[in-house]
Formats: sequence, structure tokens, C-alpha cells
Amino acid sequence: MAQNRIYDEITIGETASLTRILTANDLFVFAHASGNINPVHIPDIDWTGDGEKDDPVAPSMWVGSLISSVLGNVLPGPGTAYRKQTFNFRAPVHLGDKLTVSATVSAKEADGVVRLDTRVTRSDGTVIADGEAVVVAPSTRITFDASALPGILVERHQHFDRLNELVRPLPPLPVAVVAPDDANSLGGALLAARESLIAPILIGNAAAIEAAANSLGEDLGEIEIIDVASDEQAAAKGVALVHEGRARALMKGHLHTDVLLGHIVKRDGGLRTGKRLSHCFVMDIPGRPSPVIISDAAINIAPDLAAKVDIVQNAIDMGRALGIATPKVGILSAIETVNPAMPSTLDAAVLSKMAERGQITGGIVDGPLAMDNAIDVQAAKTKGITSLVAGHADVLIAPNLEAGNMLAKELTFIAHAEAAGLVVGASVPVILTSRADDARARLASCTLALLYDHWRRNGTALAPFEPEGTAHREIVPEAGQ
Repeated sequence: MAQNRIYDEITIGETASLTRILTANDLFVFAHASGNINPVHIPDIDWTGDGEKDDPVAPSMWVGSLISSVLGNVLPGPGTAYRKQTFNFRAPVHLGDKLTVSATVSAKEADGVVRLDTRVTRSDGTVIADGEAVVVAPSTRITFDASALPGILVERHQHFDRLNELVRPLPPLPVAVVAPDDANSLGGALLAARESLIAPILIGNAAAIEAAANSLGEDLGEIEIIDVASDEQAAAKGVALVHEGRARALMKGHLHTDVLLGHIVKRDGGLRTGKRLSHCFVMDIPGRPSPVIISDAAINIAPDLAAKVDIVQNAIDMGRALGIATPKVGILSAIETVNPAMPSTLDAAVLSKMAERGQITGGIVDGPLAMDNAIDVQAAKTKGITSLVAGHADVLIAPNLEAGNMLAKELTFIAHAEAAGLVVGASVPVILTSRADDARARLASCTLALLYDHWRRNGTALAPFEPEGTAHREIVPEAGQ
């Protein structure tokens, strides 16, 4: 709880300040609120026309609006009424800049009027803006909950953008693309190749592949094509290329998933590792500070406990490949208590204990957890759950494929998430694409394969995951308190 400073309490010379870090979301919100859509102030836009996205500059009035946060929240605080504000804008503000916003009382006048010197400075000491505020200070005490303001959801997918930039220095991943003989599957592979994410080897009916390329207006150029007569032969050849060391990942084309996976899991000549294969959806959800991994939503229909052990371990490995040092895993059920009549709660409790005993490694596992208390801190507090995972889950393990698939689709079509997927548990990552996937989803899935391949080969992630900086405030006590 916080409270204001009434006029009679305020003394000349007392000061208050807040700190703020400029994020991309700040610029998007300000553009919507103000109607100012000058491209100079909008992230991810090439406003100079040089082919590269330009670093946006904060609108001056966004900087000026920070003064009102000190006056309205701290000094004098709630109940303050603006009379006048002057500004001198002296330097630009860029993404990531940490600003200190301060107000110092310079005079008190009749009728509750207070004058304050206002200033915004960058962390390096540069003065961004200064001026004077004239306000009417409150005459009665107001106490308020400083955390009561609802959050704002900004439809922006920052995590995949970051991961795509992260892998750019890596050489393209050699990928065996199995049966890319339609426009969707071939187009996705060629797009990833143009972005230097993969070096594709196309395996399938050569005439059909060429026809698909012609329908797209694409020239396959020097891309290698291995001509085989059937999908079965294409899947077998893709697996063989992995054994030959020519491919370090597989990509599903226009064939049934079971045909490809059947050759991957063969006891003789397959790509088995001793673990069950499972699919990981990596979800970039607007408003979430980190990606969320959902498993399994595509391969294991009704996994038993032994299968869930591998599903959990595979998902932890995927999280570590993304740079999450110790992924927090929530084992989902309809409730957060163990109920013998609900088998998923028993599995969740056992998986949690197995992680404690080192039978599942690299992450923190807890369950059973309901969806709300797995991802929302307040929901977990309301239920009285004490857990390192509750409210902070990086990984959500569904009780079965139906639940996992519905969860992923709901997040995609209702919460505006972007989804990318990868099959893990084999000796190489397997990129599964859907006909419904757009270009960004196909690129993101290839990015996941690159990250996972790097993690498997080197034992470390390409870079630690660091959430985008968020706004925060620090209050300097007023003089005399």
C-alpha cells in the first residue's frame, strides 16, 4: 500500500524519483494510446529504407509522460492536479535505456499550489529532459494499492524474434526433407534455406518436387534432389542420410507422420536413443516473460508413467536448448491435489518424486497442478500452493495428447500465441510441419532444430535465456522522512 503527501506535509527541497527501462511494448502501447504512429517511434520497422530494421526512438511526449508518474504516484501523489508543465527535450531515448525520473519541490504557493523542478536522466548521467511542473497538491490523505492496475496484453511475439536472431551466426543445419512434393512442404523448406537456417536435401519423387517448385515459381538451382519412388523409400533414405553423417535433422514433407516416425523408431537402422520420442510445442505467448513448452500434443496418445518420464525429460532438454538453465515443469491435471480416482494426479505425484530422486534431471518438476496455478502466481497463492514451479512453469506436461493438443490450439487461436514444434528423443531433431503452419511457424520450427542440435553437440545452450527488460520503479524517500 502507498499513500500521498498532502500540501501541509510537503517541504521545499524534498524529492522523489522513479526508474523506468524503455521496452518495445512501451512504444506499442504509447502509439495506440496517443495515435502517433510515426514509424521512427515503432519497433521492427525499416523506416530508412536500407533493408534493415531501425532502432526506434521514444517519442518525446512518452518521456514527458513519465513525469506524471512521479507526481501522481509519489510526490505529491494521488489527488494531485496538474496546472502546468514545461519541457526542454535534450537527448533521444532508445530501447533498453534506463531512465531516472525525478521531481524536486522548489516552491509552495497559495491555494495548495506547489512548484517542482522535473528532470529525466539516463543511467550514464545524460539529461534527457528537464522543466517545471505546477500542481495543486491534495489536501486529504489517500491510501491506495499500487499494484491494483490491470496488466495490458500486447500482441507481440518477441521470443521467436530473439531466437531467430540468436541462430543467425550458426551455419545452416543439414536437413533431410522427406517427400516435399507439394507447395506447402517444399515452400517451407525453401524459405528456411533462404534464411540460412537449413541446408536441405530433398528426398522424394523428383518430378513431383519439380512440379511443386514450378507452382511456387521457385528455381531449385543447386539444391540436391534424391529421386525415390515412394514415401516409404523417402523416409528410409532420410534416416540413412543421418547415419551417413550427411544430415543432422529430418523434416517432414507431404507424407503421413506415421510413415516417417516408423522408420525413425525401427530397432535396426532407426534413430532410437533408448528414450521414447515426444513432440514439444514451443509457444510464444504475448504477455508471457518466456516461451512456454507444451508436451505431448502430437505423438503419444495416452502415455503411461514410463512414457511420461521420457516426455518430461525431453521437454526439459528442449527448455535447456532454448537457454532456460533449469526449466520449471508443471505436470497438469484438472486439480492440484492427488486423487486416486484421477490417474493423472497419481502420475504427476510420482514424476515429481522421481525428479527429486534424480531419475529426471535438469529441471524442477511439480504436480499435480491445474492450469491456472501452474502459470499464474496469484492463483497459486489463492490455493495455498507452496512450490518453485507453481505460477512460474516454463513447461506444461499434459495428461494425454487430446488435452495437450487442445491446450496448444487454444493458446494459438484464442491467446494469439505463435507455435513451433519439434520431435525430440531421437538421435537428431525431427521438424514436423503442418499444412496450417504459416511462414513464421515454419521458420521458428527450423530455429528450434538448430538450437537443439547445437545443445546436443556442445552440451550447452547457444545463450542463456534473458527475458526482455521490463519497467519497474524505485522510490526515493522524501526529505525529512
